[in-house]
Amino acid sequence: MPKGKNQHVIPHQTGWAVEREGASKATQVFATQQKAIDRAREIAQNQQSEVVIHRQDGTIRDRDSYGNDPCPAKDRKY
Repeated sequence: MPKGKNQHVIPHQTGWAVEREGASKATQVFATQQKAIDRAREIAQNQQSEVVIHRQDGTIRDRDSYGNDPCPAKDRKY
């Protein structure tokens, strides 16, 4: 189970934001989604949590786990 709070990459009025799960404010805002994803991954790896990537409409596009999961991953993408 992940230790830290999940990091969400969400649309923001000036680009894309990285926001910690449960937070009311963005951790950081970026011009591109890719830069936001890269930063969210760094944070998630340090905190052993997940990155949840959202689409422009707010729906979840993808997620990556960087914690020690007790069960083997069912995601065969990688």
